[in-house]
Amino acid sequence: MALKATIEKLDTYRKRLKQKKAKPISRKKAERIVAKLDAKHDALKAELKAAKKPSKQERLKAKLEVVEELQARAAWLVKQIEKQDD
Repeated sequence: MALKATIEKLDTYRKRLKQKKAKPISRKKAERIVAKLDAKHDALKAELKAAKKPSKQERLKAKLEVVEELQARAAWLVKQIEKQDD
């Protein structure tokens, strides 16, 4: 479901790009976002490992799931940009 919304947003972006109302997303910028998400993922993993309270562990696990979903979307976006560049 979230992927469907992402695809719709990308289609809207592409229409705006054709109308010259938006700037193209560079692969470099997308890869920089992926790197930030990877760093956040690693930090959350380390924090989860150190957490002792079950409530904090649950919150960190939820955050970790969100970051993993964002990583999947970012990876997909990078692939879409690569297709567009070809």
